[in-house]
Amino acid sequence: MTRGSTTEAIRDPSQVLVVGRSPINRVVISKIVERSGLKPISESPDTAARILRSLIPGAVVLDGGADNKDCDNLMSSIDALRRASGKSLPPVILLSTKNGTTESLGLPGVIDVVIAKPITPERLQPVIDRLIGR
Repeated sequence: MTRGSTTEAIRDPSQVLVVGRSPINRVVISKIVERSGLKPISESPDTAARILRSLIPGAVVLDGGADNKDCDNLMSSIDALRRASGKSLPPVILLSTKNGTTESLGLPGVIDVVIAKPITPERLQPVIDRLIGR
């Protein structure tokens, strides 16, 4: 079967898009994703939008950086995917330097869960498992 000339994105719930400016943080997060039996796709905020045009991952993990704004350029792409799915998919996790909820931190509505840094497997893995439905 071949794909037509349309740019239809492929849904793959076994993949998790890990986005952040710090390559070291992306590696740490990717290892935690792998512990959940999922396949991480590690990208910088600049290249992640291209991935979201061709793939709808099972979840997205955003490293917000020092001010929670490192991945702001992806919010419209993620919002478009979620509106198209009609089910708020893919779920989005924001790794933040601040404690709080999406509302209390003034974050966009596309963020489902905020996890305060430092990131540990004990904090991130259960959230990934719950959001993916495992």
